[in-house]
Amino acid sequence: MQTQTNTSIQDTIRELKQQGNFLALSRTADSRFSSAFQFLIETHTQVTVVAKGIISFEPIAESTKDIVLSCGVHGNETAPIEICDDLVRDILTGKTIVKQRTLFLFGNLPAMDIAERFVEENMNRLFSGEHNNLPTGQKMNHERCRAKQLEEAVKHFYLDVETEPQRERFHYDLHTAIRASKNDKFAVYPFLNGKAWDKYQLQILLACGVNTILLSGSATTTFSYYSSNEFNAHAFTVELGKVMPFGQNNMQNFSEVVVTLTALICDEDLQLKNYCSDDFLIYKVNQVINKRHADFELNFALETPNFSDFPKNHLLAFESGMEYRAQYDGEAIVFPNASVEIGQRALLTVIPTQI
Repeated sequence: MQTQTNTSIQDTIRELKQQGNFLALSRTADSRFSSAFQFLIETHTQVTVVAKGIISFEPIAESTKDIVLSCGVHGNETAPIEICDDLVRDILTGKTIVKQRTLFLFGNLPAMDIAERFVEENMNRLFSGEHNNLPTGQKMNHERCRAKQLEEAVKHFYLDVETEPQRERFHYDLHTAIRASKNDKFAVYPFLNGKAWDKYQLQILLACGVNTILLSGSATTTFSYYSSNEFNAHAFTVELGKVMPFGQNNMQNFSEVVVTLTALICDEDLQLKNYCSDDFLIYKVNQVINKRHADFELNFALETPNFSDFPKNHLLAFESGMEYRAQYDGEAIVFPNASVEIGQRALLTVIPTQI
């Protein structure tokens, strides 16, 4: 780890402290982050620049939480990127002082530059080691290398501090959905392998303005499942509305998210409500529909929002030799995408449940 020893690093540190422009430099001058370095913000926070798009903040005083905030795993999901960029800028310039260890991850920088979901491959299907499972004839690409790097960053962040009974681990992987949703903001709660769903964590999401929760029913290769399964973190994939171009997000729509995340990393009172099931819309996965053939089609309009529901036996999708129908009245669709690669998930269906 380099620590304030050469002129170029000193210049970068000075610029980061003055402008807080870590993401901008990661995208336009990534050679500045070719090796890791550390510096202090006054006497209260140690900053570790791990690599381009990867930066952590550690209070000098004792803390009890290890918090990961990731965004941009899909490069065109701009609202979370702008939220995290603003948070990092405020910390670097001294406007915000963190009281809990916090790691920020800006995932797919090249995809951001071309305003696309990914360059070659959906990164959020490449975690928990899936980046190493190369199909025959395929070479390692940017998304696979970056997924491995992000995994390593999370691993070191969680394990580089003494494990104490009172420490808690969090990971909010922030996204926006390809299409609009009947429930504008929602979160996917990764499969817990038999452990109980944590209602207190849902109260934190509610404070963020997220009242719709999708309980995952199986292991996946998403980023949030990696942190949950490997490190017992309270982890969620959080969908904050619909994809918009950079600069076109109404940031007022995310004020509750910003206030709550800021309070969390600054160890302030989250002002949570008592848990009440009536505050939430909770769903569980009923069908995972993978695309098997190139002629896969969805049997509803392209603009149909997430969580739109259908009557029992309604034809939801079809392809050669197969029809996919609603199995229950009120069965709803989530994440429909007929353009995925063959073998990948093209549609989830969900039904209401309680915890």
